[in-house]
Formats: sequence, C-alpha cells, structure tokens
Amino acid sequence: MRRTVYARWGKPLLDRTAAAAGLVVLSPVLGAVALLVRTKLGGPVLFRQTRPGLGGEPFEMVKFRTMTDARGPDGALLPDAQRLTPLGRFLRGSSLDELPELWNVLKGDMSLVGPRPLLMRYLDRYTPEQTRRHEVRPGITGLAQVYGRNAIGWDEKLAYDVSYVDRISLSLDLRILLRTVFQVVRRDGISAESHATMPEFTGSAES
Repeated sequence: MRRTVYARWGKPLLDRTAAAAGLVVLSPVLGAVALLVRTKLGGPVLFRQTRPGLGGEPFEMVKFRTMTDARGPDGALLPDAQRLTPLGRFLRGSSLDELPELWNVLKGDMSLVGPRPLLMRYLDRYTPEQTRRHEVRPGITGLAQVYGRNAIGWDEKLAYDVSYVDRISLSLDLRILLRTVFQVVRRDGISAESHATMPEFTGSAES
C-alpha cells in the first residue's frame, strides 16, 4: 500500500518539486552548456525526439544536442559514432546532455527515476514481461543506469527496468539517485563496446 501511495501521489509531487528547483539552481549550468552547444555545433541547441512514456504513450523528450548532422554522399546521416563530437562525448560522459529532461519531469512526462525512455520503434520488439517497463513513467536515471548503464546487454538492462517497476519505493529512488552521482563522477558504462551508446535493440531471444 505504501508503495502504491508513493507511486501515485508522492513520487509525482517530489519529481515536480525537485525538477522545478533543479531548473532554477542549475540555470547557470544550463545556460553555459547551451552557449557551448550553439558555438560548437550551431543550432538547434536542443535535440527533440518522440519517445514512449507511461503506458507507451508518446511524448517529446528534450536533451542537449551532442551530434552533428553530417551526411554521406547518399544523403543519409552518418553513423552516430562519426557524428558524435568531442563536446558531445563530454556532455554524454558527464550526463550534462540530460539536464533539459528536467523540463520533461516538470511537465509530468518523465520522472527523476525510472526506466530510460527508449525508441518508439522498440515497442513491438519487447516480450510481454519487458513491456511492463512502461507501467511507470520513464526516468532521467534508473536501476539499469546505476548497474551497468550502456555496458550491459539489452536483456539485462530491460530486466533491471522491470525489477524497478516491481520494487518502486522512496528508499529505492533515493539510493538510485545517490548511486547516479557516483556513476557520473566515475564515468562508468557510458557506451557499449564499439558503439557510441548502445547497439540497436532487435528483440529478445525469448520474443
């Protein structure tokens, strides 16, 4: 019962309060990063993409831009690893690129803690069990992010997401937030081997 009350009422209230405070306190950092991105990469400063939220419903997630729009001779975008700039690597490694997502939290699209919002095209690739990750709002950080981030495989990452859904509580959220700080400082698990972030999720072996 306490978990249900927290998930339904306490968590959204804490999320929006913390997001509002974070946007105010971190406004100088947000401004400095925005200026850097504008200077080094040009416009737009923000990267916007439709992602699945609670119940798989789409919302527009915002992040600081970390890649160029470089294209090959055929007009197609180059692979992520080729478009990721040194500034982009720094922003991703420090998680500064995620700061605009506080706006998504304030709007109620996201939570501070929860499964990361992935791509819309992945929705029909999940097993029924993996789909349960959408029973809660997606988060800026989550259980999978503090236990491997992008250095673990998809099945393990999605298992952590479902585990969070089953265990959601204030104490777990606070532990994840604390571990996130250490994870960012140590810069662990930023990318999977030979990838800018993670390889494409093509489905679980169980699906």
